Amino acid sequence: MIAAVIFVLAFLVLGLSVLFFAFSGRGGARNRRGGPSRAGRRFVAVMVTIVIIALGVAVPLAIGVVNGNDHAKNAPGGVDLNAAQTNGRAVFGKYCSTCHTLKASNAVGKVGPNLDVLHPPKGLILDAIAKGRARGQGQMPAGLVDGQDAQDVAAYVAAVAGRG
Repeated sequence: MIAAVIFVLAFLVLGLSVLFFAFSGRGGARNRRGGPSRAGRRFVAVMVTIVIIALGVAVPLAIGVVNGNDHAKNAPGGVDLNAAQTNGRAVFGKYCSTCHTLKASNAVGKVGPNLDVLHPPKGLILDAIAKGRARGQGQMPAGLVDGQDAQDVAAYVAAVAGRG
């Protein structure tokens, strides 16, 4: 929300400054025979530089500062992820997203089941990770991830499946 307000305000200031200079009543360069003066060209160059810096650097920087801290902890569907689930999302993206569909990870795999439809509980996910499916014959092999990574993936999928 704050990013949108900053974006709109930046363009509002830009538009009002153009309007101000258009209606300034000084006569401008069109009433002079020699064209704009050196001071006028310098002023325009400085103003253009300020606008470029403001729109090209300051606005993205402000948006990054406002949104940068909690972006990794947010998941679609209003789910706030803890540290383990955030790690699970990264591991899922690396090992599981090529085969499984899970909207929260923008995964659109076609080989494995759609986890948004299946809504697997954590125990079933851990079992599938440990044992594999279809005896590992072209399907999911056993032990793709293990230990804490397997726990994290299971916690992540159980938290976000069907909520994206």
